Amino acid sequence: MSYARTRRIGEEIKKIIGKMLFEGQIKDTKVSGSRSLISVTGVEVVKDLRYAYVYISVLGNDQESVMEGLKRSAGFVRREVGKQIDIRYIPEVIFRVDDSIERGAYMSKLINDLNRSDAKASDTETETDASDTNNIDTEE
Repeated sequence: MSYARTRRIGEEIKKIIGKMLFEGQIKDTKVSGSRSLISVTGVEVVKDLRYAYVYISVLGNDQESVMEGLKRSAGFVRREVGKQIDIRYIPEVIFRVDDSIERGAYMSKLINDLNRSDAKASDTETETDASDTNNIDTEE
């Protein structure tokens, strides 16, 4: 169940962490030294505001090391969120992998492959139908 307040706080946390990643404020070498594209895809805050699950998408080869670096810097991220959001209790930040972008790209690739194979099959059927029509004309 999603409450309006937790959603607003989650969106604010998402903006703050996204800004921190963009500006390079997270100094962990596994995060700042990564050549991968790191995105905050969503934040889910539990209703008692104790935990904030931050969903991260990493496009690149070093997903495990980036997630390890983010988990090590969770305390710093929580402190920075606390400086920018005025609430009584700052949620503990828990980073999770969100592979929905990669799954979406994979599904798109599958659909494109199917479309290409259907186009080839319909071209082959059209050629077969045309040759059948020619055979009928010659038999008469």
